[in-house]
Amino acid sequence: MTTILAFIGAIALLVVFHEFGHYWVARRCGVKVLRFSIGFGKVLYRKRFGAGETEWVVSAIPLGGYVKMLDEREGEVAAHELSRTFNRQPVRNRIAIVAAGPLANFLLAILLYWIMFVHGVPGLKPVLGEITPASPAASAMLQEGETIISVNGEPVPSWQELRWALLDLALKGVDATLIGRSAQGEMLSHQLASSQLKADDMDGDFTAKLGLKPYQPLMLPVIGELAEGGVAQQSGLQVGDLVLRADGVAVQRWSELVEVVRQHPELPIHFDIQRGGVTTSLQLTPKGVDESGVRVGKIGAGPKVDKEAWQALLTEVSYGAGDALRQALRKTWETSVVSLKMMGKMVMGEVSMKNLSGPITIADYAGQSAAMGVAAYLGFLALISISLGVLNLLPIPLLDGGHLLYYVAELVKGSPVSEQAWDIGQRIGIALLGTLMVFAMFNDINRLISS
Repeated sequence: MTTILAFIGAIALLVVFHEFGHYWVARRCGVKVLRFSIGFGKVLYRKRFGAGETEWVVSAIPLGGYVKMLDEREGEVAAHELSRTFNRQPVRNRIAIVAAGPLANFLLAILLYWIMFVHGVPGLKPVLGEITPASPAASAMLQEGETIISVNGEPVPSWQELRWALLDLALKGVDATLIGRSAQGEMLSHQLASSQLKADDMDGDFTAKLGLKPYQPLMLPVIGELAEGGVAQQSGLQVGDLVLRADGVAVQRWSELVEVVRQHPELPIHFDIQRGGVTTSLQLTPKGVDESGVRVGKIGAGPKVDKEAWQALLTEVSYGAGDALRQALRKTWETSVVSLKMMGKMVMGEVSMKNLSGPITIADYAGQSAAMGVAAYLGFLALISISLGVLNLLPIPLLDGGHLLYYVAELVKGSPVSEQAWDIGQRIGIALLGTLMVFAMFNDINRLISS
């Protein structure tokens, strides 16, 4: 229910802002707006306010919306209203009306980021965990426990900001200069070869491909929780048990225990455990689970977590009203540029189309972010709003960017684009958007199956 409500709320907010941008500028240009619709298809609810000429509508398919304006191309118009038609507006007015939708999405993102930065954005401190051997991070001599302060001169107050900065540089094909502070307080400088990342590296956690992961406090192999009816509980494990050996291998960290279990799906494992000062043994067989196309073992047990140690790794990034606005503008611009670069690299085949997501994945992320708190949900809304703005500005017929392309051509040639050109463009636009939707839905379904 949280996922459904979060998704509907996100779509409603983004669509209302986008379409209201078109509506507001159209009214300022003197264009008559006949209908403002949230959703497509069958009308579920309609309302006119007072003597208003606009019909406000909620339709059955909640995956978009539209603003219908008075236009001679869509029907006969009375002589006294010809001046209020969209098609008779000067080209500069038509450009302003069409561009107002994506612009509204960017303004919404700035507002959401501003609220987040004023309120405070929770995150992880940019402290490095164990460095993967023979990785770009190892070659750069980065150290476990080092706190990264800046990337190419830009401060990174959280792990999320560090990850974003590295993604931007990787897409540019530029190496990163990292300034950090070691666990002993020494200031260090590193050259990280972020440009070495390949297209396939961008499909998953690209920071792991660089050899980077966030620091985690040492978690001993102590059972902290058991899933009701899970393999661990049924086999006799109890909360507080310290696992000494698994399958004859000594384990000192929880991660080592997890690795042994994952490597034994449907295969028995002998555990040596310490319980109340007494050492005992038991045997269990991990349940086999498909995870991203790989069969792994799971037993339904969680570690005992030192909450204070984890709390010390958390941070909250906040600014005053003025600085928050500057940060919101920066974040919106950087996110827009990275989104555009990712789309361009997908088209060129430099980044996998697996990164394309459809409504199922978006709904899933909406639910997850809503469950994490207000700040996470606002960040999700800002990201999707920017993506919607960037997508609509692409020069594809049917999208706002396609219409802008025609109007710019009209400015250059001094006359409107022919009806034949419009018709051909519409067909191309339908084919391109249809293909994108098929890819997105395929990725969504594939993620559901693999998870």
